[in-house]
Amino acid sequence: MERSFASTILFLVISLFSSALLMAATGQPGNTSATEQIDTGRQYFAEGRFEEALAAWDVALEQYRLADDKAGEAQVLHYKAEAYLSMGHHYRAIPSLQSALKLAQDVGNEALYNRVASSLGTAYLLSNRLDDARTLLEDAAAKERAAGRPGSAAIVGNNLGNLLASGGDYDAAITVFEQAVSDAQAAGNSQLAAQGSVNIARALVEADRQQDALARLDHAMQEMEALPPSHDKAYSLISIGRLYSRLAGSPGLASKGLQQQASRALNQAATVAESIDDKRAKSYAYGYLGALHEQAGRNEEAMRDTHKALQELQEIQAPEIRYRWEWQEAGLLRAEGNTDAAINAYQRAVDDLQSIRPELVAGYMGRRGDFRTGAGQLYLDLADLLLKRAATRTDPQAVEADLRQVRSTVETLKGAELADYFQDDCVASLKAKTTGIDSLGEHTAAIYPIILPDRTEILLSLPDGMKRYSIPVGAQELDEEVNRFRALLEKRTTNQYKRNAITLYNWLMQPLEKDLAAQKIDTLLFIPDGTLRTIPLSALYDGKDFLIARYAVATIPGLTLTDPQPLPREDVRLLAAGLTDSVQGFPPLPNVAEEITRINQLYEGELLENRDFTLSGFGQDLEARPYSIVHVASHGEFQSDARKTFLLTYDNKLDMDMLEGYMASTAYRDQPVELLTLSACQTAVGDDKAALGLGGVAVKAGARSALATLWYINDRASSILITNFYENLKEPGLSKARALQQAQLEMLKDRRYHHASYWSPFLLIGNWL
Repeated sequence: MERSFASTILFLVISLFSSALLMAATGQPGNTSATEQIDTGRQYFAEGRFEEALAAWDVALEQYRLADDKAGEAQVLHYKAEAYLSMGHHYRAIPSLQSALKLAQDVGNEALYNRVASSLGTAYLLSNRLDDARTLLEDAAAKERAAGRPGSAAIVGNNLGNLLASGGDYDAAITVFEQAVSDAQAAGNSQLAAQGSVNIARALVEADRQQDALARLDHAMQEMEALPPSHDKAYSLISIGRLYSRLAGSPGLASKGLQQQASRALNQAATVAESIDDKRAKSYAYGYLGALHEQAGRNEEAMRDTHKALQELQEIQAPEIRYRWEWQEAGLLRAEGNTDAAINAYQRAVDDLQSIRPELVAGYMGRRGDFRTGAGQLYLDLADLLLKRAATRTDPQAVEADLRQVRSTVETLKGAELADYFQDDCVASLKAKTTGIDSLGEHTAAIYPIILPDRTEILLSLPDGMKRYSIPVGAQELDEEVNRFRALLEKRTTNQYKRNAITLYNWLMQPLEKDLAAQKIDTLLFIPDGTLRTIPLSALYDGKDFLIARYAVATIPGLTLTDPQPLPREDVRLLAAGLTDSVQGFPPLPNVAEEITRINQLYEGELLENRDFTLSGFGQDLEARPYSIVHVASHGEFQSDARKTFLLTYDNKLDMDMLEGYMASTAYRDQPVELLTLSACQTAVGDDKAALGLGGVAVKAGARSALATLWYINDRASSILITNFYENLKEPGLSKARALQQAQLEMLKDRRYHHASYWSPFLLIGNWL
């Protein structure tokens, strides 16, 4: 459960405490009253009482500001940031550190500047800003070593090594950690040297060098046992225990002996934490002891230690720790067969995770899209157990209640995944304006697949209620079939994809057919999960017809992430921008000129073409006046990393943050863009993370809906379909989903473009009305 994330956070927390203690030793500004508050805060900090430390430092900060003492202000901001980082609140730490860095620069305090820069580098690492982190940490390490400050150089080195290890560059990380150990020894800091040894052991474990890792870990354990009790020692012992536990599963190593070593380290950590009354460290120690017992099949002992871990948190606000042990408790209760109690524990864990999720999503948890396989698994565990309970119930109302809770849980996960992808609060911003969808309207149904390891569940929301279907196709089998379908579908010279299209239709649609027909459904709203995001469901095939022949199809990121409003048919204003020229190494799009000209004839508005379609010009137009439709006919790429996702302008690349900023900064926030069309976009086969970003583009941009392509197609075919769509949209009473359906069916009848690769990649995302 979140193994790599938890280990990294523990190692970074140790570095933070070492940094704070070293800062204290290097002197403070001379305000006596403020100094007393700083010392009080430091004491609280050393005990893990971060909220009380922050309160004391807030008093000191105000006193320094009143005295116009910039050095003192920078020092306290630095302290506060260290507390925020130790609590996992990375987004709060960064502004404090940025302010402190400027203040230290203004007063010419190089030593303070380098220490703050080191902490800011760590904050950037935790916030997934890896390039910024590396620049700051490398610079700070070199300066501290050159200035003859080996202690602080060792701290920076440990953080730099953590950054390198997080990127998989283990050899470089180990070299940096070795230098940090040497620097710590030169400074006479045994604790910091021992911490470096633990870091080296962790890098060796990650690099699958188990024998070397074990030798280094044994050495680190000996070093740590010789040190006096401290917060650093407690956390280092916890980290050692976790590493022994990981090695216990390695081939060629004595598992039982390593588990005993893990237990010994964690018990020592609990003893040290008890001696200094550090409740957070005690909770970690007992919680991981519980995990160790669970791994060994000793569930009674696991439950005992898990409850101890939770008891330590009763008097402090630490949801970032508590949700882990509630999750662990839920798994143990589930193993006992106590389903109701397990569901309650899972729900408590979800509630706690939701309270701190913005910090996790904006931080290290989210790097490389690990949220779903890390903390996100909690939501799926809860949904899985709820679905299993629903299958055993006979009371229809109880079944309906469970299914609604399932849908709510997975809906929450979808919002978390989008926030993880975009690394911001765009999801929360939308939820503040919408109430979600419960009644879909006449002849409309929502299909909600939930992909689990052993099966795929489908929730079908109909005008008269919800139904559930369980398909005996697990995640791996579904992923393989979806990826084969997508790869063949993009090949316009073959119809081999139809075999896969039939298979997927039989899995996902055939079980629903009777219920859809009974309700006379003509519009389907798909809320795709996982790899299903990467394919156009309109191209599923029943052996005679494509799905689009019977249903208008829209993709929505979530029921609570959609604001369904009919498109106003009067006073529609258009901003159309496009490239026909070859720019920045991308091929020309010769049919774009005709496309945007014809659209501009249908709707009054502004037209930006080639040299007029610049980054700044596009932004100024968006900010200057309200638009109902924003149409961009240009190359665009959606990738797993949102920072590499872009739309091409004549002179630059427009990333998603820029697009959001342009659309959000307008003075016309009460008149959101109704439709954002992105022609000529593409995502890679099998890249469900990139497809997640495409599916969430309307949420990010602040538009009610978006029309975009899963892959780049012939720009002539794209121009025809897009133009037909806009012409259909002029028809009063025709929804956007129906307008797209008609445009796709027209393409299907055209012998030049009847292959599904031409018409199916167009997705209507968000508001379908």
